[in-house]
Amino acid sequence: MGKRILYINQEITPFVPESELSTIGTMALHNLQDAGFEIRTFMPKWGTINERRGQLHEVIRLSGMNLIIDETDHPLIIKVASIPQSRIQVYFIDNEDYFQKRKTTVDEAGEEYEDNGERAIFFARGVLETVKKLRWTPDIIHCQGWMSAVIPLYVKTAYRDEPQFANAKVVTSLFSEQPKGELDAHFKKSLEFKDANSELLADRKEPFDFLELGKLAIDFSDGIVQTSNNVNKELVDYAKAKGSNLLAPINLDNMSEEYTKFYNTILEG
Repeated sequence: MGKRILYINQEITPFVPESELSTIGTMALHNLQDAGFEIRTFMPKWGTINERRGQLHEVIRLSGMNLIIDETDHPLIIKVASIPQSRIQVYFIDNEDYFQKRKTTVDEAGEEYEDNGERAIFFARGVLETVKKLRWTPDIIHCQGWMSAVIPLYVKTAYRDEPQFANAKVVTSLFSEQPKGELDAHFKKSLEFKDANSELLADRKEPFDFLELGKLAIDFSDGIVQTSNNVNKELVDYAKAKGSNLLAPINLDNMSEEYTKFYNTILEG
């Protein structure tokens, strides 16, 4: 049986318009499936996604959980759809406050949402709790986009004793596309869950911004993928200084072989 990859994407075409993130996200899924990997993939159910056109439907048996963030209950809704042609299933994390009727990183006026940090926390916990419900054990957890940046921390702390995640290796892809603003002042407090506590962020630069969030993802990842030469140099240098397993920009035509080789290096390490 092929290795199991939990692929956590910020964006996947055709559910959202084409971008560097969504194009690579979709290409990776097709390449990994063709290479024989068993895949489960998640993304946020952005308010811009047309549910009727994308044929999304709610998975009742997975929905209904409440996630408590900063002492507030937030209902978790899980939807599913398939990518046309490949029939790869995509699970969508949805919530009325964080995703419905709202765009991705910025609002209609082009301003970054003030609660983007909380949205990322809800997404991360929603994905990991749903994978537990699926009773599916990944070998590799591959995170793409700032929306998945707190997942490495959670996997290695709050969820490290869960049998499904105890032996999983975490890979983070770095992209040139990155929010510019600062995270909400309550972000560190909101992040707290089980063994993931604010002390782990005590030495982080203030104010905590998306560059620091990228560094946090690197700290708790077993491998880093640099998707292009336009990735923030500070993040790449940080990964190198940490001694991370780093996959330099590749020819996307060779994605299947390069990713397979990289995953094997991580799993053997």
